[in-house]
Amino acid sequence: MRLYTKLIAGAIMASVSSFSPVWAGEALDRVMNKGVLTVATDANWAPQSFLNDNNKMDGFDVDVAKEIARRMGVGIKFVTPSWTIITAGKWAGRWDISVGSMTPTKARGEVLSFPGIYYFTPASFAVQTDSPITDKLQLNGKTICATTASTYELYLQHDLTIDAIGTPPFKYDVTPGKISSMKDTSTCLNDVRLGAGVRVDGMIGSLPALVAAKKAGLPIRVVGTPAFYEPLSVAIDKGDTEFDAKLGKIIAAMHADGTLSKMSMKWYGIDYSAGVK
Repeated sequence: MRLYTKLIAGAIMASVSSFSPVWAGEALDRVMNKGVLTVATDANWAPQSFLNDNNKMDGFDVDVAKEIARRMGVGIKFVTPSWTIITAGKWAGRWDISVGSMTPTKARGEVLSFPGIYYFTPASFAVQTDSPITDKLQLNGKTICATTASTYELYLQHDLTIDAIGTPPFKYDVTPGKISSMKDTSTCLNDVRLGAGVRVDGMIGSLPALVAAKKAGLPIRVVGTPAFYEPLSVAIDKGDTEFDAKLGKIIAAMHADGTLSKMSMKWYGIDYSAGVK
């Protein structure tokens, strides 16, 4: 759901520039030899991934990651680096895979591989419950929040390209007067709930996350039809064709046997694994 831009801070680029590329089999061998799959994801992005009341990682992406590890016959460990570092690639073995609802794009494909798309989700606009705005078109010229370095921010900038096969076409129906870029969805939601015009007039984000926030009691409502749809994939550091192939087979099997469908229904009440209906 977040989009890697080429304007990564110089410090980040410097920190990864010395890392060697992954050669075929290296990452897979590391996982199998250690007996642990180290997964990069987000700890503050319900219902995809979050810390539950027992301070354990939980959510749709977490369940997907656990099932991948189970089918590989290894244990699992979660880490939560920043999104820009994950999408920059050249992980140098700090983690093995990203299961974080990442959109596969040509730009990201320069440093990452995408073994398998596991679901397809809509991006939508939301406003505070008492806002006079009733349709997304009324957000034209308004202040809209989006996660920094995300597909949502790029959509508001009218600079979004999702070049994965099967992605439905979309139009830029909304042109904000100002974009409020925040570190994560939760921060945007907190600004939206304050009311129209206090900090922002609305936000754009993952529809499942918006629905979950509303169910959790936040005073928000979704307005209008989805802005766009995006395929979401697991990702690995570029270069290990054996690891890529193994994960691809696992994801395909999870689609075929209904596992991803069941997980989607569990967390969203909708089967997002099947794509756009």
